Amino acid sequence: MNVQTTVTADERLMAHAIRALTMDAVQKANSGHPGMPMGMADVAAVLFNRFITLNPAAHDWPDRDRFVLSAGHGSMLLYALNHLLGYPDMGMDQLQSFRQWGARTAGHPEYGHAQGVEVTTGPLGQGIATAVGMALAERMGAARFPGLVDHYTWVIAGDGCLMEGISQEAIDLAGHLKLSKLIVLWDDNRITIDGDTALSTSVDQGARFRASGWKVLTCDGHTPAEIADAIEEARRSDRPVMIACRTLIGCGAPNKQGGHDVHGAPLGPDEIAAARAHLGWPHAPFDIPAEVYAAFSRVASRGAEAHRDWAARLSVSPDRAAFLAAQAADSAALTAPMAAFKAGLLADRPKVATRKASEMALAVVNAALPFTLGGSADLTGSNLTRTKGMTAVTPGEFAGRYIHYGIREHGMAAAMNGIALHGLFRPYGGTFMAFADYCRPAIRLAALMGVPTVFVMTHDSIGLGEDGPTHQPVEHLASLRAIPNVTVLRPCDAVETAEAWEVAMASRDRPVLLALSRQNLPLLRRDATENMTAKGGYVIRWAERRDVTLIATGSEVEIACAAADLLAADGIEAAVVSLPSFELFAAQPEAYRRSVLGTGPRVGVEAAIRMGWDAVLRPEDRFVGMTGFGASAPADRLYREFGITAEAVAAAAREMRTK
Repeated sequence: MNVQTTVTADERLMAHAIRALTMDAVQKANSGHPGMPMGMADVAAVLFNRFITLNPAAHDWPDRDRFVLSAGHGSMLLYALNHLLGYPDMGMDQLQSFRQWGARTAGHPEYGHAQGVEVTTGPLGQGIATAVGMALAERMGAARFPGLVDHYTWVIAGDGCLMEGISQEAIDLAGHLKLSKLIVLWDDNRITIDGDTALSTSVDQGARFRASGWKVLTCDGHTPAEIADAIEEARRSDRPVMIACRTLIGCGAPNKQGGHDVHGAPLGPDEIAAARAHLGWPHAPFDIPAEVYAAFSRVASRGAEAHRDWAARLSVSPDRAAFLAAQAADSAALTAPMAAFKAGLLADRPKVATRKASEMALAVVNAALPFTLGGSADLTGSNLTRTKGMTAVTPGEFAGRYIHYGIREHGMAAAMNGIALHGLFRPYGGTFMAFADYCRPAIRLAALMGVPTVFVMTHDSIGLGEDGPTHQPVEHLASLRAIPNVTVLRPCDAVETAEAWEVAMASRDRPVLLALSRQNLPLLRRDATENMTAKGGYVIRWAERRDVTLIATGSEVEIACAAADLLAADGIEAAVVSLPSFELFAAQPEAYRRSVLGTGPRVGVEAAIRMGWDAVLRPEDRFVGMTGFGASAPADRLYREFGITAEAVAAAAREMRTK
């Protein structure tokens, strides 16, 4: 990589510019966090002046370094850097509109709002965990495309990031896999909102990282030569590196630096004036001298040169077509083999759990789409996420397509987001549905960023049986459907499961979550010429007169069909609607939704709580499902005991008919 070994700029001046812009923007907004940007300004100046490779004129070129501000509350550090570097969408007007309506400079960095923001951060620990996925994707990309993928992932993390439990999941995985091009710069200022870190922690962070397989270095975070020496040594490591940068929070504010009061509030006019005098910064608010812009322009020029060199390598690389195809992640190649697979399902009519149907469909997906990347949180044999021929990624060896994430559901979910953001792979990973809560913060961020991560959640109801209520999700479907911009899919049979994977692979702007059964389910579909799952809901069993409509998802569609048989014996004609995705159904035209739901009485059926079903059920309609937690027993006994049976559904329909 192109490194500037000779210092050609005044890094103190570069750092002071970051401090000044931070002070001024936070003061103008009358809110924000000046402490971290001011404290880490010297580290950032050295990192950007001498080491980092970015091209603001082509912000998304694939072999750029990734810079992740895990301590996202210090967002003005990133915005100041991006302005000074010359990102075209980060003019001074954006800094002057910090935290205001319509500005790109949100309170915490938001992916997609501004160029140069690699990931949405703010929930502490998410940034470092997502960066692990980015660094893993870089190593896997380098194994596949030598000469085209070779860059660093840099992280600025604070004490809060390292206190959050997800950080241990993340650093453990990174250390185990030997992610050698991941470098974390820890803002070791020993201050949190409440006060000194001694109030709440006694952890030796260096020892913790070493125990997790990292190389650990230290430096004075306000001495450029020490910072540079540490970074240079880190770049030579064959393991991930944590550099403990001893800093003074709010450095430059003479009366407030070093204390917790500077963490998250404007400095005030008097302290800003004192800081200007203390730093020798005579310039007016938002006034940056030309020599500072010139220094940062050299950083951008260095990145532009590296980008040109990379583009030249790409143009003659034998891997060019494969590299561009991986970037495009086009799922068109899946259409023909999946159509053949679904035709085979209709002919063979297998009775399998949808987790098994998912494995069968994944075999088709992974064979057709070489950019998919699988994994599981230590439940491979239960989630069935590894298909034939998938070799595992192992420490230092990155040619495989399957990741053993270990019992780290939260870390897995965040790392998958990082892999997806990196841009060369489409990751999917599995765990039990009951543990979706352990993944939820990362699922929410995937939705917020519009990242097409695929979450595979098996054992999706009381149907998992004997493991009992701790493992039986009842409220999880409702809570996941409540997250905006997530597509939740709960297929009823093998055909719907195959269609769900087609939906997942076609997704571009949102995560997809598959809720899959443990128990075997019959094949209910009779036709697969059109992907009906993509519509979210459809009539799977028609009734000419339609006296009542039974609406179900997943494993309960079978129950609804059996209830329709019971009603037919009484002369009551029931249509059955399969509703695998509330979100996709809500996106359909109103006329289509009316035609599917009908105008008569409706009964909803799901082995979960009713919350969220008001989207398709009216106040007078009925719901057959769960009203509390499950129990430990075989699945068929549980369905009987909790009243989720064909007889109960038929009875509810009859009662509605008599009213």
